[in-house]
Formats: sequence, structure tokens, C-alpha cells
Amino acid sequence: NDESIIQNNLMQTKLFSPDYKDSPPAEAIRDFNARIAEYEKVYETLSEDEQCSFIKTINVGQQLVVNQITGYVPGKIMSYLLNTHIMERDIYLSRHGESLWNVLGKLGGDPSLSARGHRYAYRLKQFVQEEFIENGRSLPLVWTSQLQRTRQTVTHIPTVHMCWRALNEIDAGVCEGMTYAQVREQMPHVAEARSKDKLRFRYPGGESYVDVIHRLEPVILELERQRESVLLVAHNAVIRAIYAFYMSMSRTDATTLDIPLHHVFKLSARAYGCELTVFDLSSDVDLSDNLAIEGT
Repeated sequence: NDESIIQNNLMQTKLFSPDYKDSPPAEAIRDFNARIAEYEKVYETLSEDEQCSFIKTINVGQQLVVNQITGYVPGKIMSYLLNTHIMERDIYLSRHGESLWNVLGKLGGDPSLSARGHRYAYRLKQFVQEEFIENGRSLPLVWTSQLQRTRQTVTHIPTVHMCWRALNEIDAGVCEGMTYAQVREQMPHVAEARSKDKLRFRYPGGESYVDVIHRLEPVILELERQRESVLLVAHNAVIRAIYAFYMSMSRTDATTLDIPLHHVFKLSARAYGCELTVFDLSSDVDLSDNLAIEGT
């Protein structure tokens, strides 16, 4: 019942709805207004004396009415609705800079950045300046895992940093510190099980992709709650899972996503999904003479 919200919905529909992909703006707005008029003819307002379960959100979250809600799944839905909103904001995803173990092809661990990784940390600072400060925007919040390679990657960015244990890389268990070649040679049964079902395969003493996805739930809820931009620097499996969630991809497809080092993935929340912009900073990182490395 808020006219400004309705008008904003009209604009979002005109710009982003697949229903009006090839329609002129004036025609899209006319048709959407006609839809609202038809809905109003048949819509019946739910009241608190209804003998059924429902969750009613009014004016996009200004008020939430909950009636006879019990159970795990309805409770999760209610929690999500309490945190979500439709304000436009950007989420920036990036893996950490190249680490010493990336160079060696080793799994897991808590290694420091390599020289290239430190160059990426400085280039990421420049990117943030270009994307935010030079465009008159406030600096984003910065979220990292607890591992040093992510924290070193954002060390030059002068804004609020938050470390999340939930953003740590997938736990490779007994395979930590090994290369994939060593796993295939020394633990062929582990390599075979991983190749058959990468989503559900759990490293002995470690985690599966399903485990990672489950522990990312509070991170997703907090991302949904944010009203300002967030730069999230984490690890391959973690970025894959978050990227897949916002781009409406399946959990299975998430396990094979290509998330290269030294790239930034900008997800811009819109009415019907996220717009994706990819920034490839790898060539700048390799041109080391052009980057003045600080603190390395």
C-alpha cells in the first residue's frame, strides 16, 4: 500500500523482468499496471483469525505478520524474510592472492601469500579506490576468512574488516598439505570417491562441499541483511558456493565453477537476480614494475 514501492517495482520490472525483455518501456509499465488492477479484483487479505499458517510481509519488510508458524523449514523461511530486503547493493567476491601453497599445488593449510599474491593485495587496494572513492562511494565492508592469506590480501584497504570462521577453505582433512597428484598416488580410493561425487565427497577427517554450503548459511543471511556493499575475500570452494547461490546455480554445478585467482566478481542485486561484472586484475599483477608493493 506504499505508492513509492509500487513505482519502484514498476521501474525494476521494466528494466529487469524477463516478461518485458523485448517490450518498449511505456508498454511494460502499462501492462504491469494492468496486472496490478487484475490482482486487486481477486486478492483477499489474510487475517490473524485464519486457521492456517502464513507469513505476510508488508511494504517490503516494514512489517512482518506471522501466523501459526511451527517447524524447522517455516522457521528458516521466516528468518530469511526477517533479514532480506530489496535495496540495491553490490557484493564483490574474490579469492585471496596467490599463496605459497598455490605455487606448489598443495591443498589447504594456512600459508602466506607469494610475491604475486602480495602484488594482488596492492592491486586490490587500487581497485577499491577506483571503484569506490573515485566514484564518490563509501568504502565497502571487508569480510575475510580467519586464514592469513585472505587477511594479507585486504591488508591495504582502509575500511572495516571482519573475519569469519565460516569463510575458511574446505577442510581437506588428512589430505592437507598434499598435492592432487600425491592424493591420487598415495590414496587412490580417496581420489576416485572425489571424482565420482565431488559435491558429497568428504575428505577423511575433513569436509565436503555440502558441509561448506551448510556452514555458509549465516554468512548468506548476513549478506542479505547488509544495506551497503561488501567485499568478500575467501577461498575457492567458499566463493564457488556463494557465487552459485546468488547466480541461481545448482549445488552440483557450484563444485566445478571456474573462479580464477586475481579476479573480482561483482554481483549487483536486482529485482530478478544478480547482474555479474568480472574484473580481471591478473595482468596488472604480473606487471610487477607498475605496482609499488607496500609492507612486503
